[in-house]
Amino acid sequence: MMTFAAISGDDILHKLVPNWVSFVVQLLAFIILAVAVIYFAYKPVKKILKKRQDYIEENIRQSEIAKSRASDNIARSEETLNKSKKEANEIIEEAKEEALKERERLLKQAEEDVETMRINAQKDIEQSRIDAQEEIRREMVNIALEASSEVLGRNINNKDNAKLAEDFIRSIDN
Repeated sequence: MMTFAAISGDDILHKLVPNWVSFVVQLLAFIILAVAVIYFAYKPVKKILKKRQDYIEENIRQSEIAKSRASDNIARSEETLNKSKKEANEIIEEAKEEALKERERLLKQAEEDVETMRINAQKDIEQSRIDAQEEIRREMVNIALEASSEVLGRNINNKDNAKLAEDFIRSIDN
């Protein structure tokens, strides 16, 4: 077992670094290795990581721009859609109004046509009634002339026939 006796500074240094030459060579090898690792590994990896970071940041920036554009496009699309719906509703309303006006015009025209047909039918009926009365008068005149010829037993002249027929017709009309 070892006792704790007073150890001098040279002993500690000697125990830590038993061989100075070996220590210096190992230290130089370590420094060369560290410089080589820094130069050949750390700096290229750092450049690659920097490029990767820049690439990711650029993608994020582009994504934000694209998102902003998409939001603007959506807003414009919704505005256009709302405007189109409003225009479609206006067109439908105008078409309804036009259809109602056309319906009213057609109904009015039909009523006018019906009224014209009714008036024409009344005129035709009145004309037919007048024609029938004239035909009946002529028949009555002929019957009256025949009856008067038989009653009188003779044939009277045309002037007398006409006067008798007219008197007879007037008496029937009253």
